[in-house]
Amino acid sequence: MINFFYETNIKLPNEAALSSWINAVILSENKSEGEINFILCDDKYLLKINQDFLDHDTFTDVISFDNTIGDQLNGDIFISAERVKDNANEFMVSEEEEMRRVLIHGVLHFCGYKDKSDIDEKLMRQKEEEKLLMFHVEH
Repeated sequence: MINFFYETNIKLPNEAALSSWINAVILSENKSEGEINFILCDDKYLLKINQDFLDHDTFTDVISFDNTIGDQLNGDIFISAERVKDNANEFMVSEEEEMRRVLIHGVLHFCGYKDKSDIDEKLMRQKEEEKLLMFHVEH
């Protein structure tokens, strides 16, 4: 089950379409959907999580807490809507596309993809692009 929670005034349009796409992405990675919670928040909220749980004192767009069991994806993905908006402007893409990128970035972490090394980050970006195209095909 995919759940969306809001700690901000910004709401995602068409949660059903997003859920369907995320499920298709999960299946494309030969995984199954468990319980995945997306929590949209602001910079301050996510900074506090970053400080308290990861000992990082920086703003970020997404933090994922993976509770995957075998091939069943479970976990919480926190997203700063403010960072997404700023990143969309910086990368000259729509806010909707950048939000989808961040949503799927968290899911890809649950699938086992990393982004700490240059090689891992390159693969993560390739997977993001591949999965973003799935949204456009299906919706």
